[in-house]
Amino acid sequence: MIKRGITYDYHGVLSDFIGKEHGLSRDEIISYQSRVNAGHQRLVGERKRGGIGFFELPYREAEAREIKEKAQEIRQGIENCLVLGIGGSSLGGKALRDAIKTPLYNLMPRKMREGTPHLFFAENIDPETISRLLEMLPMEKTLVVVISKSGGTAETMSQFLILYERLKRELGRELSRHLVAITDPEKGALREIARADSLISFDIPGNVGGRFSVLTPVGLFPAALIGIDIETLLEGARAMAGRCDLPDLKSNIAYLNGVIHYHYDMKRGKPLFVLMPYADSLLSLADWCRQLYAESLGKRFDREGREVFCGPTPIRALGTTDQHSQLQLYIEGPFDKVITFLRVEALRGDAEIPNPFSSDNSLSYLANHSLGQLFGFEQRATAHALVENHRPVLTVGVPEINEYTLGQLFYFYELQVAMMGELYGIDAFNQPGVERGKVLTYGLMGRKGYEKYVKEME
Repeated sequence: MIKRGITYDYHGVLSDFIGKEHGLSRDEIISYQSRVNAGHQRLVGERKRGGIGFFELPYREAEAREIKEKAQEIRQGIENCLVLGIGGSSLGGKALRDAIKTPLYNLMPRKMREGTPHLFFAENIDPETISRLLEMLPMEKTLVVVISKSGGTAETMSQFLILYERLKRELGRELSRHLVAITDPEKGALREIARADSLISFDIPGNVGGRFSVLTPVGLFPAALIGIDIETLLEGARAMAGRCDLPDLKSNIAYLNGVIHYHYDMKRGKPLFVLMPYADSLLSLADWCRQLYAESLGKRFDREGREVFCGPTPIRALGTTDQHSQLQLYIEGPFDKVITFLRVEALRGDAEIPNPFSSDNSLSYLANHSLGQLFGFEQRATAHALVENHRPVLTVGVPEINEYTLGQLFYFYELQVAMMGELYGIDAFNQPGVERGKVLTYGLMGRKGYEKYVKEME
């Protein structure tokens, strides 16, 4: 395993490379230092008061060891794990599975999975998908993990009620061996059920929101079930935390990335942030990052109660696939985007390109190369074409996709978003817009105390 730090290249946003109209000067970037210092002090103060919990997660090594031991114990005789969760309760775990194992993990035979179970995420409540899952998964060989911090998430708990009834009907007293709850340590319907049925359960810290919870049991337990080294994952996050413990923009790459994105959104009219990994296994990480940006930074009010309607729009793309679906827009369309490439330096597999035909034909230029070389060349060429057309480009270099580098990436983006919240002057850790949709749904479903919301809709 390569244990090196991720790299951060921002030359592609500098005016020296893309011109003054769309590029930034180093002086413009450094001009934010005093605001960053103030934001950093506020974040440190909130951390000390216990208001922001994600800062502490990389240091919960004892908990990680306990999760690992319990996962090894509980997966004996289990062939499938079905995670019930939505948004922050599933995106981190899915990103871990796809990055460290492979997006093809559930297609791998048991021997290639080293005896670990398949790992499915029931993220949506589309009844067709849920029905198919229920047909596919024998309950006696399936572990159901239900994740809801509030213990009352309508989508997750509706799935839970269906699975609970089936487990109880088919397994009877064995139900508790096939059900794990991850929820608030004290309150909520799911916590009450876990206590009543003596379920195996894990706590989500009260000061950690869903989109920041990947380094809690929310992400760590499903990861440990399939043999991911969660202790090294936390080690990577600690390395990034140490690298970014001071507010100096010359050394803190998370804050630097936040400043650049904030400036482009607020000062340069570029509110669309594209994250484009050149690795199929990092596409789910881009999905995770999209939620982190959208729910944290899309806010109507600032902390003083003033209407600001702020927030960038995160977009995920995939290299090289989206060179053939989105790149034309990025190169010749509106100047409203900042594009970040995730470039992997050491691939975990490669394939040589042969030349089974005549040595002198239109395909011969591909011979004597590998797919890895072509992959890397296409990323470099795409970045150059964008810069050549005065489009802001950032590159995050990943030495190798493994637990150590993924831990760095999770913490890097979480810290960046925390600082961007300070620059916008908003609360990056709440989500009032989402709550409105929830109470309206409760009313439509006939939940007591929410009748007035149906009348409002009518």
